[in-house]
Amino acid sequence: MPKLLHLACSPRADSESAAGARVFLEHFRKVRPDWDIDLMDLWRDYLPEFSGALLDAKYARLNGQSFTDAERDGFAAAERIALRLSLADRVLISTPMWNFGIPYKLKHWLDVIIQPGLTFRFDPSQGYLPLLKDRPTLVILASGSDFVTGMNRGRIDMATPYLREALRFIGISNISFVPIGPTTGPAEPIRIARENAHRRLAEMAANF
Repeated sequence: MPKLLHLACSPRADSESAAGARVFLEHFRKVRPDWDIDLMDLWRDYLPEFSGALLDAKYARLNGQSFTDAERDGFAAAERIALRLSLADRVLISTPMWNFGIPYKLKHWLDVIIQPGLTFRFDPSQGYLPLLKDRPTLVILASGSDFVTGMNRGRIDMATPYLREALRFIGISNISFVPIGPTTGPAEPIRIARENAHRRLAEMAANF
């Protein structure tokens, strides 16, 4: 059964990014009812701390050393999480923008899965090489400011370029971004931004 992995990155069930994901998935399920939706809620699902045995395992890999039993167990936790990504035919990331970047839970997930020998490798003659196959990936990014029309009042979107580069590093380059913003301020601009984003998400779901 084909699978879509949904990374839910907001702690609020009624957030704008979560609402956008619901719109997308509602239309996606209509055109692909046979697909499995693998929901990973980064605020509820287990993410191992990047310390101790997992950290030691990363440096053992980088230095070409064998794992100890503890390091093997630590690395296995990262492998299980990365496997959910590698088995997905499509990926949906719904996230808010926090302080111009991504929530620390999403950064935590990336830090866990971006491991040598797991999602990338290093070749002395070619440099860093990704180990994952590319797959269509959609990022719904909700922000308090308006980064769509340029009315962002001088604020900088660092979430979009960071996610694009982090995912490209492990092999995922086919990425589309749907921003939703502003999500704060006067009601009318919020309504217009939400409706425009939801319309675009409904249209994209048919061909994703």
